Amino acid sequence: MTRIGLVVLVLVGAVGVSLVLFRFVNPPITSVMVVEKLRGETLNRRWVPIEKISPHMRLAVIASEDGNFCAHQGVDWAAVRDVLESARNLQPARGASTIPMQVAKNIYLWEFRSYLRKALEVPLAYAIVSIWPKERVLEVYLNIAQFGPGLFGVEAASRKYFRKPAIALTQREAVLLAATLPKPKLRNPARPNRRHRLVANAVQKRLPYIAKRADCVLNP
Repeated sequence: MTRIGLVVLVLVGAVGVSLVLFRFVNPPITSVMVVEKLRGETLNRRWVPIEKISPHMRLAVIASEDGNFCAHQGVDWAAVRDVLESARNLQPARGASTIPMQVAKNIYLWEFRSYLRKALEVPLAYAIVSIWPKERVLEVYLNIAQFGPGLFGVEAASRKYFRKPAIALTQREAVLLAATLPKPKLRNPARPNRRHRLVANAVQKRLPYIAKRADCVLNP
């Protein structure tokens, strides 16, 4: 075996072991956090179990980021086809990254977009969903997602922007936080601009429909 092959084998093994470990143990840091730290940001994060995160927030982030979260096995191929179809027709489209794919990116990969990163996200997302229950996937995501410069996790974000713990978030506060996720360094849920409010309104309109499809995290 070549040295490169050996390195790849070791990396794959390490990722596999960590995925099993992270089903039960909270990830101590993510690649995105490391980058923020290297940029000189002070990390603000506070981990909470999913039971201490408002059901409004659980629902809002699924409505915003991954409407088929409870149905797919890591990758939403229907959303991928929609993106490809929109690209062929030169129309704007939402991204097709699922919550498991974003967990994979945040923990193991890098921020800037590339075909290589997307190619790696797919098997990692499948591995995450095969090892973790969906409730754990969402719990990890809501605790590692970035909500502002150096700001990670919904508990820290809720306390910073709304002066309350995540369990106490109202529906409107939850959708404003969820609408922050695509652009966490540009959007402030406590002082949303017009575009932010429009995105939040769209997410809020989807909530009744998404609630019927979110039993895996609302009624685990």
